[in-house]
Amino acid sequence: MMKKKSVSARKASLVLFLCQMISALDVPLDSKLLEELSQPPTITQQSPKDYIVDPRENIVIQCEAKGKPPPSFSWTRNGTHFDIDKDAQVTMKPNSGTLVINIMNGGKAEAYEGVYQCTARNERGAAISNNIVIRPSRSPLWTKEKLEPNHVREGDSLVLHCRPPVGLPPPIIFWMDNAFQRLPQSERVSQGLNGDLYFSNVQPEDTREDYICYARFNHTQTIQQKQPISVKVFSMDSLNDTIAANLSDTDIFGAKPVTERQPVLLTPTGSTSTKVELRGNVLLLECIAAGLPTPVIRWIKEGGELPANRTFFENFKKTLKIIDVSEADSGNYKCIARNRLGSAHHVISVTVKAAPYWITAPRNLVLSPGEDGTLICRANGNPKPNISWLANGVPIAIAPEDPSRKVDGDTIIFSHVQERSSSVYQCNASNEYGYLLANAFVNVLAEPPRILTPANKLYQVIADSPALLDCAYFGSPKPEIEWFKGVKGSILRGNEYVFHDNGTLEIPVAQKDSTGTYTCVARNELGKIQNEVHLEVKDPTMIIKQPEYKVIQRYGQVSFECVIKHDSTLLPTIIWLKDNDELPDDERFLVGKDNLTIMNVTDKDDGTYTCIVNTTLDSVSASAVLTVVARPNPPFDLELTGQLERSVELSWIPGDENNSPITNFVIEYEDGLHEPGVWHYQTEVPGTQTTVQLKLSPYVNYSFRVIAVNEIGRSQPSEPSEQYLTKSANPDENPSNVQGIGSEPDNLVITWESLKGFQSNGPGLQYKVSWRQKDVDDEWTSVIVANVSKYIVSGTPTFVPYEIKVQALNDLGYAPEPSEVIGHSGEDLPMVAPGNVQVHVINSTLAKVHWDTVPLKTVRGHLQGYKVYYWKVQSLSIRSRRHVEKKILTFRGNKTFGMLPGLEPYSSYKLNVRVVNGKGEGPASPDKVFKTPEGVPSSPSFLRITNPTLDSLTLEWGSPTHPNGVLTSYILKFQPINNTHELGPLVEIRIPANESSLILKNLNYSTRYKFYFNAQTSVGSGSQITEEAITIMDEAMASRQVDIATQGWFIGLMCAVALLILILLIVCFIRRNKGGKYPVKEKEDAHADPEIQPMKEDDGTFGEYSDAEDHKPLKKGSRTPSDRTVKKEDSDDSLVDYGEGVNGQFNEDGSFIGQYSGKKEKEPAEGNESSEAPSPVNAMNSFV
Repeated sequence: MMKKKSVSARKASLVLFLCQMISALDVPLDSKLLEELSQPPTITQQSPKDYIVDPRENIVIQCEAKGKPPPSFSWTRNGTHFDIDKDAQVTMKPNSGTLVINIMNGGKAEAYEGVYQCTARNERGAAISNNIVIRPSRSPLWTKEKLEPNHVREGDSLVLHCRPPVGLPPPIIFWMDNAFQRLPQSERVSQGLNGDLYFSNVQPEDTREDYICYARFNHTQTIQQKQPISVKVFSMDSLNDTIAANLSDTDIFGAKPVTERQPVLLTPTGSTSTKVELRGNVLLLECIAAGLPTPVIRWIKEGGELPANRTFFENFKKTLKIIDVSEADSGNYKCIARNRLGSAHHVISVTVKAAPYWITAPRNLVLSPGEDGTLICRANGNPKPNISWLANGVPIAIAPEDPSRKVDGDTIIFSHVQERSSSVYQCNASNEYGYLLANAFVNVLAEPPRILTPANKLYQVIADSPALLDCAYFGSPKPEIEWFKGVKGSILRGNEYVFHDNGTLEIPVAQKDSTGTYTCVARNELGKIQNEVHLEVKDPTMIIKQPEYKVIQRYGQVSFECVIKHDSTLLPTIIWLKDNDELPDDERFLVGKDNLTIMNVTDKDDGTYTCIVNTTLDSVSASAVLTVVARPNPPFDLELTGQLERSVELSWIPGDENNSPITNFVIEYEDGLHEPGVWHYQTEVPGTQTTVQLKLSPYVNYSFRVIAVNEIGRSQPSEPSEQYLTKSANPDENPSNVQGIGSEPDNLVITWESLKGFQSNGPGLQYKVSWRQKDVDDEWTSVIVANVSKYIVSGTPTFVPYEIKVQALNDLGYAPEPSEVIGHSGEDLPMVAPGNVQVHVINSTLAKVHWDTVPLKTVRGHLQGYKVYYWKVQSLSIRSRRHVEKKILTFRGNKTFGMLPGLEPYSSYKLNVRVVNGKGEGPASPDKVFKTPEGVPSSPSFLRITNPTLDSLTLEWGSPTHPNGVLTSYILKFQPINNTHELGPLVEIRIPANESSLILKNLNYSTRYKFYFNAQTSVGSGSQITEEAITIMDEAMASRQVDIATQGWFIGLMCAVALLILILLIVCFIRRNKGGKYPVKEKEDAHADPEIQPMKEDDGTFGEYSDAEDHKPLKKGSRTPSDRTVKKEDSDDSLVDYGEGVNGQFNEDGSFIGQYSGKKEKEPAEGNESSEAPSPVNAMNSFV
């Protein structure tokens, strides 16, 4: 007989049911196939076993089933057939087995209490539901009772009983007052599992008249209320006042007002009890104790530990709750109630029983004719359940015989089944705590193969990933599956393929060559069928440039790249996430085609950014972390502790470092007494330190602030600390940088750097200035001055050493004794000039001067050096006088010689020497005259070539601007230049110095000549000047050329040629600037002979011969460009090589470090004047 026990009904469809089949043959989840196949009934939905209904509403008893053909339904009530046609209040839903009992139209729910069972039947068998016990819910009223007030002495325990009416299901209990407010509960006052209200000890505040117990019945949505209970708590004092007249003082006052008591258990009673709970349920154990002070409850399991993760304590630890209990939770549980007076305990012996539960539930079996199979029904429980079988709802012992069936305990064995063997079997597992009922059918089918996968289905996969090609099939007997590739391909075999039982072909690692058409063939003894599917293998999507870790300063801009490569036939989509969530809805986030840019970065943008690339076939992602760094937040909560006269301890709390570690803290201070508002550096400490011992100065009103520093920069200063005024004291130090320097010959000016305000150490800062003459047995002279930095001593001898000291003092006393410094009274001009001045001329531009030092006593000050004044009197070669410009060289220290550079050759000079001190210069020595020897001349001032004829040229020149001596002659050199720019033999002519022109004869006609011309003195040749000229072809041609040159047509032709040349130059210039590329052959042609070019690239002139800066005669066959200028050769010594401007000096070894005073006289420009431009005739000749 089946036991009554509640279970949840399964709302499974036929598809879900078929999915759960375990047999020799699986039926695919194909709706069309399922519609065609015969199917025994299957219960898909039913009401719970224990069904409590609302008596005011219609009763609906569910029973739904599936099958092919659709099943019919019937019911039993209390074990007998329930004829619904005879009861007008009962109807069955169409195409369903669900019963509806109409209570709302006059029916009584109590009349329909009972045990109901549904049967679903078709030609292949019958399935039955659980036994469904129908009971209407009940919410009876509280029985009326007269409740007496509870009078309780303070400190005693109390139990207020609820005793709710018995309802179905049991009600939920809670305590409230008349205002419908829940009564407060605590360790002292709490509600037990039975609904009673327990007081471990009562207090005067527990006095009230409205303790009300409520019972809520959820099914009927009603709440029932017990009559209010009154509690009156009396204290010992009030009791004494009440019965004072009847008892003696000793009886009343001999005891304490409230007696403390050790714990006593109110529930459960006794020392032991038992508890039985079913497997899977919640175990609730309770201990509530009385006592004063209020006891504390503790739970232990004897011989073991309370199960972790499943143990909870409720009701102020008075209730132990263990969820999902199992047999392992059986044992003895002890509760211990303890206060300071003692303890009490109770042991609850827990036994966990078990209603039946499945180990192996029977599963539907689909077989082909002639196949074998088994139904297995295995369950467990405590006690062990009994297993019984039914066939189509009838005990199998009395069911029709089936030769293919054999029952062996919890297993039914089927052998050589036939179509008539189809049935629904029920397995019932029951013990005293409940039962389990499972339907499982045996369906014997004979079907030819069918392929359920659509024809020509296209599969697309990514290369190097698995490819699964479906071949969903069905047939009975189970078909064999074979796969082929291509139209005429052979059967697929080998390790590169995996063949699944459901017909699927798996290619574990699909490659590009796996693309193609695949054919699935299914066959059994009843037939054969095939189907083609197609596979395309795509290139994988890759992120070829992933986002990278970025560290960015606050308010900066950052970009993450996500460059992808994908199959051309797939359309990728890129999604950006921040911390695995959508990007903030903020216009600062700019998503580009392959990047993410964040503008004006803030601290909130810190996190992990992920680029996800999705296609229809694959998905790839890459992440990078963005760390936003900034200057640290300022420290806060500055605190001064350990205040002493000269030190204090400062501590602070660092602000947020903003992702960049703090490297150090800078401590600054403000002196509110002397410099309010001005902050000074005090010290700094490492970033790991948050306290520092600071040294202090007296008489300073300190405030401190702290600045945090990281790699980004400095934080804002913290808020200032509290002020701390140190006590006054004598000055610790004296003024620095004490000096004594006279400003006049008869005084001594004593100066020093004053102490800063905080260095004064107290009020009334002054200075004691002391002095005495050195090396003289004099007493110190002292004077006290105010807070200044200078004192002048008058009436002193000229330039005398003094010992000086300056001492600080304030109202509390003097600073330590200061150190002495040496100063001097004022200087006066030197008295004598250097003697024995001698000059030694070294060469035409350099001389050395000697002198004797003056006695130090006559210097009357600090000897700074000697000055040499020198000037040119006249040139010995040109008898002309000019403005005299004196030059000055200064030689530092006690020198006795110096070098005079930059002299002009062949000239007369004068000089004198003077000594210099801090006051100025002394008298000059007598002027000394000296002369410089001859030098080489400068180049001739000009060279002109005129009157060209067939065989002669006329040369005219000017003498050198600076002959630097007596000219002895001129040297003329010349050589011809042919049309190929080759040089002919060089001819040299010496010309007397008094000549200024020369006619060269016997020259070749129509020939270009180059001339080199220079002057000579007895010392040597000077710089040369160069020029070029051309002889004419013949007299008639010369006349015609002159005539042509004056014609308008010739002038126009020349202008056109010039314009064409200009255009060509512009084109070349543009191409050169654009970096135009030319073929290698053109470059080789253009640069084949660098000596012969049709046009110069730099100035656009025609490629005639031009002179170089090198004015030496050119060797035959070589040419050098020329800019037609003459460069002066540096033959004279330059002052730059010796001096320092106007005050050049020599080192002690005689090397020049002197300077010049005044400006050097401007000399005329040297070199030849530009020769006349060639005539048009010569221009024409240049083309020949």
